[in-house]
Amino acid sequence: MISRYQKIERKTGSKLRRRFLGGLMFCGMLMLLGKAISLQVLEKEFLQQQGDMRQIVTTDVSAYRGKIFDRNGEPLAISTPVKSVWLNPKQVGDVDSQRIVKLESMLKIPRGKFTKVLKKNPGKHFVYLKRQVSPSVAERVKALDITGVHLSREFKRFYPSGEITGHLLGFTNIDDVGQEGLELAFENLLKGVPGKKRVMRDGKKHIIADIEEIRSPVPGKDLQISIDSRLQYLAYRELKAAVKLHQASSGSLVMLDAKTGEVLAVVNQPGFNPNDRADLQGYRYRNRAMTDVFEPGSTVKPFLIASALDAGYVKEGEVVDTSPGYYRIGRNVVRDFRNYGVLGLPDILKKSSNVAVSKIANKMPAEEMWSFYNRLGMGQSAGVGFPGEASGTLIDYQNMDSFEQATLSFGYGVNMSVMQLARAYTALADDGVLHSVTLFKREIDQDSRRVFTAKTASNIRAMLEHVVEKDGTAYKARVGGYSVAGKTGTVRKIINGRYSKDQYLSLFVGIIPAEDPRLVMAVLVDDPKAGEYYGGAVAGPIFSKVMGRSMRILGIDPSFQKDPKRPLVLAAQEHKS
Repeated sequence: MISRYQKIERKTGSKLRRRFLGGLMFCGMLMLLGKAISLQVLEKEFLQQQGDMRQIVTTDVSAYRGKIFDRNGEPLAISTPVKSVWLNPKQVGDVDSQRIVKLESMLKIPRGKFTKVLKKNPGKHFVYLKRQVSPSVAERVKALDITGVHLSREFKRFYPSGEITGHLLGFTNIDDVGQEGLELAFENLLKGVPGKKRVMRDGKKHIIADIEEIRSPVPGKDLQISIDSRLQYLAYRELKAAVKLHQASSGSLVMLDAKTGEVLAVVNQPGFNPNDRADLQGYRYRNRAMTDVFEPGSTVKPFLIASALDAGYVKEGEVVDTSPGYYRIGRNVVRDFRNYGVLGLPDILKKSSNVAVSKIANKMPAEEMWSFYNRLGMGQSAGVGFPGEASGTLIDYQNMDSFEQATLSFGYGVNMSVMQLARAYTALADDGVLHSVTLFKREIDQDSRRVFTAKTASNIRAMLEHVVEKDGTAYKARVGGYSVAGKTGTVRKIINGRYSKDQYLSLFVGIIPAEDPRLVMAVLVDDPKAGEYYGGAVAGPIFSKVMGRSMRILGIDPSFQKDPKRPLVLAAQEHKS
């Protein structure tokens, strides 16, 4: 049996154990409570600092913009990696003024800009200090180790050809978004899709480690265009020199492949360098060859004669009496430079007789003449797809009287761009087949259409060869060793609704070689002021210089080597000139 003493002892031990365990639990609770108070009150700032020093965040990853290449694979537009410097004003504390001065000097920004940016944006977490700095400058900025100053990755567009291809390519803004030219027209193709990734940042918001890639950036697609950089450079050089020589307001040039309608060169003056944002002035970066229209003057005379031949209103050997040098139509008078007398069709083009083409035009029904011009693309966009591309205008045949029909025959009453004019001449170059125009490489034009017979086209080209003879209007457009078929134009400018007496457009459109056309080129020089203003004297030499080199670059044999019927002595003399 258990004694009473043993029972009392057992109860006493049980109480002691309970008290001991209770005491332990109480002490443990006090310790936890104390730690909680410490964390919440005493160590709060320290822990926040530690948390800030190790943040995991999601950030965007810039996508690479697609490149642009010429037809031979030469790069015309590329994106280079750069860094942008930005501030978090809420993080910037007391900063050593010497380091700020160094930073401003590195970034080539005005003294005091750092402080101004901080004061202007006190509540913001992000504000740019300098966009698109080189990697070497970025490394020097990073080495300054200024709290609140950060770097982010971007791409900067670079154009290796600078001004030479400026009007065609256009440019992007500082965010790498197309603003003009092909950069704008093909923005959706060229731009990429940004990616996302998780990164770890330190207390100064610097990325110290990549954690994981959430979505890879998708680069933009590359673009290969039909331009030949070699021909583009020649065109740019000669047009710029001519505009300067003749003290002209502007100039434009378009070169097309005669068989496919591919654009091989397109240049304008004045130019601009897309790499220099300070040079981005509206009047400089306008692609006049596609956006500006003008009355083409005598350059459309070959089309009038072609339409009359095709429709049977004149015959190949027919002559027209232009005496006495003017043609009265009601109260109006059409005049020639002088009295040319009786002219055959080749001499009508060679002498550029307004009277002769007016008389031929008045033989034709207005609707038929209008329809032929319309089929050549007049009054319609050339369909290149370039931003701001002009359609031009063509007078409605229902509103034409005999005088307006006559003036339409020598290029008044129609407005077109240099690109549209060059395109129209592809119909003469490719045996009556009009080509659509493209800025992309292609072997065959699926959208071409016949506008007159091959025989008519061949006859007109033969007539236009006389234009570059010594007594023609474009002797200075001849190209040594190669036959040229071309037509000049000298057009009075419209100023304040009236035709100017002393301001002109000088034009030349040519096909080379005439017997087997490969290239078509249209040249316009606007308002030459140095004395000469006739198309043959101002625009003709540009054609000659550009095409002479282009033939050799493309490896096209001289005409006398291909045409045994061509007088060898004449061809050889041309080759030496």
